[in-house]
Amino acid sequence: MELVEAANETVIQQALVAGVDEAGRGPLAGPVVVAAVILNKRRRIKGLDDSKKLSEAKREALFPLIVERALAYSVIVVEREEIDRINIFQATMVGMTRALRGLTPAATEALIDGNQLPKDLPCPARAIIGGDALEPSISAASILAKVSRDRLMVAMDAHYPGYGFAEHKGYSTPGHLAALQRLGPCTEHRRSFAPVKLLLDQGQLF
Repeated sequence: MELVEAANETVIQQALVAGVDEAGRGPLAGPVVVAAVILNKRRRIKGLDDSKKLSEAKREALFPLIVERALAYSVIVVEREEIDRINIFQATMVGMTRALRGLTPAATEALIDGNQLPKDLPCPARAIIGGDALEPSISAASILAKVSRDRLMVAMDAHYPGYGFAEHKGYSTPGHLAALQRLGPCTEHRRSFAPVKLLLDQGQLF
């Protein structure tokens, strides 16, 4: 309690604006990861940008700086089972809400990348198209989400060899599609996504 109170005292003069972004909406396998970040204006981080525009080495270098210097951050993993149960759009919306609720101190406003807002956010929010390249807090969230998800997919590659998860991170590359045809889906493949669903409908069970 004392630590939380002390943190609140240091940020009371700052608007607690959280950037929110996700990684992994499009892949055929693995989770979607959502991050929320409240940056500290007194501890600026150079080089923030849309994670897709940064090299892997640059993202990995920025990740610990964001974790160290942010006023608050939260990373949420929405697993494959939930994605298939409620669909990828709803899973992303749920992840955004959970990420914002996981911030301490809590955000007073959220800036969310894209053109859609979840209905049950814990604070007022604005959707910003292309926000991951425009708002530093969203850029920071995109980096945390991307790096966190990539690490999960590399670890997944060791459990499910042959699919190439460490290289393509679950996206529908030619190599991934060929592995799907050869091996069939594994437990981390999203059953609700067309290429996987088609194989399952054809009876190619893992």
